Amino acid sequence: MSAVLDTRTYTTEEYLALDRASPVKSEFHDGHIYAMVGASRAHNLVSVNITRELSLQLKGRPCETYANDMRVKGVGANAYHYPDIAVVCGKPQLEDAQGDTLLNPTVLIEILSASTEAYDRGDKFAGYRKLPSLREYILVAQHSPRIERYERRGETWILTEVEGLESSIAIESIGCTLALFEVYDKVPIGKGDK
Repeated sequence: MSAVLDTRTYTTEEYLALDRASPVKSEFHDGHIYAMVGASRAHNLVSVNITRELSLQLKGRPCETYANDMRVKGVGANAYHYPDIAVVCGKPQLEDAQGDTLLNPTVLIEILSASTEAYDRGDKFAGYRKLPSLREYILVAQHSPRIERYERRGETWILTEVEGLESSIAIESIGCTLALFEVYDKVPIGKGDK
């Protein structure tokens, strides 16, 4: 999570009005607005590669893939987030006529960076787990071929981890598979944020 923009407490309505009017995205948690940080080259490549692979595999099926700009609202939480990638299967439920806030994601994917990893694993995941529609939460390393998949089984979340370019991981809730050599195509492995 990035730094809070100011110490004032905002309502969700104020946050949405500000976020929709701003050229810079921000997330919202418990009345505070947090500026989104820019993404590295590796982050962008991984995001585009995953979006491409999922979009191709979901073509012709009743699922939609969103990259970067689809806001997700937590159920019963005072929070709005921008996951790196969101997938919804079935009819998307949107918060309002603006059509920019998804309420029922099936899969959420975050690409880890030094500035967001603790939040993506902690408070953000805790908020995402409250979404009844969410079946899988996926964390993708930026600079080494490693993916962690958390799958909901009842009230329990089961972790599956894969590592190495020869590996692949199934995203069972949407019937897709990510081959790590495709996810990390053109990504400078082990090079840091360059």
